[in-house]
Amino acid sequence: MDGKRTFLFLQGPLSPLFSRIGDRLAAAGHRVLRVNLSIGDRFHWRRAGAADFRGRIESWPDFVDDLMAREGVTDLILHGDRRIYHRLAAEAARARGIRVIATELGYLRPDWMTIERDATSTGSHFPDDPEVIRRIAAAVGPMDLAPRFHSSFWLVAAPDVAYNLANVVLWFLYPHYRRHTIYHPVIEYIAAGWRLAGKRRRDRAGRALAERLRRSGAPWFVLPMQLEGDFQLRDHSPYGGMEPALQTVFRSFAAHAPRDCRLVVKAHPLDAGLEHWTRVVPRLARAAGLADRVDYADGGGLDDLMTGAAGMVTVNSSAGLEALRAGVPVKALCPAIFDVRGMTDERPLDDFWHSPTPPDPALVSAFVTALAGTVQARGTIHSRAGLEEAVATMSARILEDRLNDHGAFVDPPPRLARARDLGAPL
Repeated sequence: MDGKRTFLFLQGPLSPLFSRIGDRLAAAGHRVLRVNLSIGDRFHWRRAGAADFRGRIESWPDFVDDLMAREGVTDLILHGDRRIYHRLAAEAARARGIRVIATELGYLRPDWMTIERDATSTGSHFPDDPEVIRRIAAAVGPMDLAPRFHSSFWLVAAPDVAYNLANVVLWFLYPHYRRHTIYHPVIEYIAAGWRLAGKRRRDRAGRALAERLRRSGAPWFVLPMQLEGDFQLRDHSPYGGMEPALQTVFRSFAAHAPRDCRLVVKAHPLDAGLEHWTRVVPRLARAAGLADRVDYADGGGLDDLMTGAAGMVTVNSSAGLEALRAGVPVKALCPAIFDVRGMTDERPLDDFWHSPTPPDPALVSAFVTALAGTVQARGTIHSRAGLEEAVATMSARILEDRLNDHGAFVDPPPRLARARDLGAPL
């Protein structure tokens, strides 16, 4: 794209990432604007000239639409395209022909960030046709996928705590701000701190469970939990939360899985314990007649459980891609970025338990290469060196107009209709 562009930034990840990308765009001669929706936003935006929105959500669409028209915005940049402010702003931008640039944490963890034209996840325009994916991989060429960065606990925790506590203490500066999270941050931090105290014990128990499963010789399937506040559950699936998803899987497993199979429900590593899954999962298992066939792994690594597993069932977690890369058969209940013919099992869930179809390793390799070379950018916000890399790679993609290049943009989004047919509120 030639000429001077005007970029409007909304909320970014809890790091200096967006502010520093803004610096690079401005240094290249473009205008950089920002709207702060909360006091926490102001702390993460280190540039001058940002506008503040302090009104109610009902006034937001007109506010942001007027701003984009008045300032001649050409590009809207946001992190998490299903947050209510971002969703409404993106709708207004599309109506005006303004390009939407959506970012997220990486589909490829942990050293990558996602940056796509228009939307991510179910709304992604990345193709799901195996032949197109192979062509893109060939055009991209070999990619270095080796891990480079070491995540810092403090770069994960400190910005999150500072952002949310500032919004709590100084709430009156933006009195109508609506959080995109479902729990009050203070309650969540207290619960997470209490849970952190028992992490070593839970990890030992999780590793011991994985070892018992391997020694038993019986087949087992893994179901990774997703966080209740995850938009993958809230917007990109018909379930709205994990409990209905668990009930669906348990009913199918009870009726159709071979009697010697076990099902292991794996806790999410960032679970704060507010849903009390240690009690809920056994209760749901008993109700389905599976009290003696379901295990709940409240700790340990997912890799421990995937080694030797017969398969994985997931709503749409990125853990599914990890499993595919490890050669584990995967059944996705809802269209996910990795839900590609030849990679995931296409048959109904009831049939998956008997003879799960392993992924085509060559196609998985092509998919990862195509993904990494088009809608993933090397870098992470959880490492100082990784942040430097993310700023450089994401800025270059934007400035050089290389979003979803090599044909990695198909319209309409190829997963969207399937998700809506399942009842996802998209």
